[in-house]
Amino acid sequence: MTFKLDDYLPYQLSTTSNAVSDVIAGEYKSRFGLKIPEWRVMSVLGTRGASTQRHLVEATLMDKVTVNRAVKNLVDRTLLDRSPNTADGRSHHLLLSSTGRDLYGQILPAAQAMDKKIMSVLSVEEKAELSAMLVRIKKSADAIAAE
Repeated sequence: MTFKLDDYLPYQLSTTSNAVSDVIAGEYKSRFGLKIPEWRVMSVLGTRGASTQRHLVEATLMDKVTVNRAVKNLVDRTLLDRSPNTADGRSHHLLLSSTGRDLYGQILPAAQAMDKKIMSVLSVEEKAELSAMLVRIKKSADAIAAE
């Protein structure tokens, strides 16, 4: 049996994700001083509102240490506000500060422009098909993980 790494879906997804993330990371780092994990945290908070670190780990699928480091950097830069979680004394509620919302408002158009540029190789129909396929693949992986 011959195994072709370049045809192996997990490898294709990983290398594609890394290539896209590297392009985006360069943009976010040079223009906004953010690393990818920091942007992911900001984007979750910007679209979903206040959250705990535990929820951020679940929403981003990043490990706890990476989320913790990103949150600390964002709090240090006054881009996030942190308040005690009265329901659970071990965690905090996190949300974008006024400064964080302003930066998010600047980054969002740049993120959308970069997405458009990267995805320009696909037709509207192909983009929709790819998105639907990725949703199905993720659901399948989640179901297998839950077994």
